[in-house]
Amino acid sequence: MATYVFIESRDPFEFGDTRFVADAAAALKQRGEEVTVFLVQNGVLAARAKARGSQISRLADAGVALLADEFSLRERGIAGNELASGVRASSIEGLVDLIARENAKAIWH
Repeated sequence: MATYVFIESRDPFEFGDTRFVADAAAALKQRGEEVTVFLVQNGVLAARAKARGSQISRLADAGVALLADEFSLRERGIAGNELASGVRASSIEGLVDLIARENAKAIWH
């Protein structure tokens, strides 16, 4: 079985095509696949608990693992206690570990 790692770097409130990641990740999870969405750069803006219109709660409810890059969070002034339910802060090394796994399929957006 493959492990899917979606790397979302775009601000979901600026780019409408970020919904693709949420749709694809949720669909793969529904099919029983192991799926992680790793938020990096402006993608971490969606990880805030008070972010309106974010797909994060939908993904968390679907069982998708949600990680946000610690450096990107710090650069944007987002503290760990401001993260939406289901989102965990992670180092970039954590991302490398995910995509280096056997049968990992990484999709960068």
